[in-house]
Amino acid sequence: MTDGLRDGARRPARHSAVLGISARTDYAVRAMLALADARTASAEHLTSELLARRQSLPHKFLESVLLELRVAGLVTSRRGPRGGYVLARPAAEISLGDVFRAVDGPLAEVRGLRPQDTAYEGVAEHLPAVWVAVRSSLSEVLDGTSLQELLDGDLPPHVASLVEPSGRAGA
Repeated sequence: MTDGLRDGARRPARHSAVLGISARTDYAVRAMLALADARTASAEHLTSELLARRQSLPHKFLESVLLELRVAGLVTSRRGPRGGYVLARPAAEISLGDVFRAVDGPLAEVRGLRPQDTAYEGVAEHLPAVWVAVRSSLSEVLDGTSLQELLDGDLPPHVASLVEPSGRAGA
């Protein structure tokens, strides 16, 4: 029996969520929110140590995340006694999708392929359309929500409508 792939190759079973949010992405978003908050309060640079402490993140891991955010042009850094990190542009101009892509790549892939590049035969032939819709939904939420909106707790209407009054996503 194959797993629906054209090449018929078997894939090892994974025990993680298919659309899980990685620790890397979680830490990146939290660090970016801390930088957005600091930018609102002052134009001061925050060190990686201070960011790690404020969000209870592992410092060494956060340093590698901050490097990826800097390479992606989302933060800038400065060395020296008054050094550290700041947002490269206003928080209202940085989407959660920007942060996700900076540290984890594309929002949705299927076995390393873009959803529209997948192809199946037989009963699964229409599945690529669902994968494209999943990516589109992720993009709508993540690209449509800025760091500033998240920081303010003022989610865009299309995002807020997906959240139950209890604050938990509907299922």
